[in-house]
Amino acid sequence: MAIFSVYVVNKAGGLIYHFPLDLVLKLHDERVVVAFGQRDSIRVGHAVLSINGIDVNGKYTADGKEVLEYLGNPTNYPVSIRFGRPRLSSNEKLMLASMFHSLFAIGSQLSPELGSSGIEMLETDTFKLHCFQTLTGIKFVVLADPRQAGIESLLRKIYEIYSDFALKILSTHWRCQSAVDQNLKVALEVAEKAGPFGPGS
Repeated sequence: MAIFSVYVVNKAGGLIYHFPLDLVLKLHDERVVVAFGQRDSIRVGHAVLSINGIDVNGKYTADGKEVLEYLGNPTNYPVSIRFGRPRLSSNEKLMLASMFHSLFAIGSQLSPELGSSGIEMLETDTFKLHCFQTLTGIKFVVLADPRQAGIESLLRKIYEIYSDFALKILSTHWRCQSAVDQNLKVALEVAEKAGPFGPGS
């Protein structure tokens, strides 16, 4: 059993003292994440992304310091810690893509409409998942802010970039990954500049 915090409250109900930091950090999947406590926009499961402006990669800062050891040393305080959703590993991305494919198939089978194409958009309070499926069955998925505009045109632009890349590979065996990356970055910048509430959202 562990003691996570201690509070001292006055007779009027005001907080006089609390110990320790409201957040408890732990190492999980080679990342330092919030295991207990929530505050402001920091939630359980969020990862430490940087300390004092220095990026954190896994359990180490970019300059090679172990995060939990660094934060456990009182002489390093005060510190500025940036939290956020953990970056996904390659394996996690593969798993999520496979899971979405299965949900897409289930959605098309459960639909009351005959010949349903599956999930086109899934909306939550923090993001929208948009999906465009081609005639060949390839799915293009974009996660975006619920207010972001122009996602349908962005999906079609990504399909165009992908098609161009696929044709070049099939016809000339060129390695043009960097050209695809550059074109995709330009398409994403154009979509982000369109901002919220524009056409095609």
